[in-house]
Amino acid sequence: MPEKTQKKPSRIQQRNRRLILDAALEVFSRHGFRGATLDQIAAEAGLSKPNILYYFDGKEDIHLTLLSQLMENWLDPLVEMNPAGDPVKEILAYVQRKLNMARELPRESRLFAGEILQGAPRIRPELEHHLKPLFDEKCALIARWVDEGRLPPLDPRHLIFSIWATTQHYADFESQVSLLMDAADDTYASAARHLETMFTRLLTA
Repeated sequence: MPEKTQKKPSRIQQRNRRLILDAALEVFSRHGFRGATLDQIAAEAGLSKPNILYYFDGKEDIHLTLLSQLMENWLDPLVEMNPAGDPVKEILAYVQRKLNMARELPRESRLFAGEILQGAPRIRPELEHHLKPLFDEKCALIARWVDEGRLPPLDPRHLIFSIWATTQHYADFESQVSLLMDAADDTYASAARHLETMFTRLLTA
């Protein structure tokens, strides 16, 4: 007896899933996982709560779906660091890619930060099986560049942590940044200049 093929979701179903996930991203990034409710997500999406539960098993299912979708995009900037490239240029390009991500995906950044602050209860397997091997690989690459004399002595792990801290700050603390910056300033343009200067000095000391 032939196996039944899974029916492809209709356009309306695809649209509703996108609506729900976008609404949930807004709610989770604003209230965190614990503070978010299905009622808030339904109101943000313009759908009923039963409609939300038709597509997802509950709040945790929606949250995990968003985190799983985010991980590939989150890792891409580090994946792109080229072992054959110039070390300083490759690291500075990584800084810029991370800053671009903070500018373009601030809600996703806050979603990820919120999960990590809770101890990564839902995404720990993704971190262990995807982020950790990639992190170790790029740390080994940077360590090799140091050993070859192409970079000054530094700890690759803390270098990457510093890049994350200084770029993701602009998304995760967006309300504070916007309050403290002059409204006439282009925050991300000035941040890019500052971070390039700061990391260039570190990498060429």
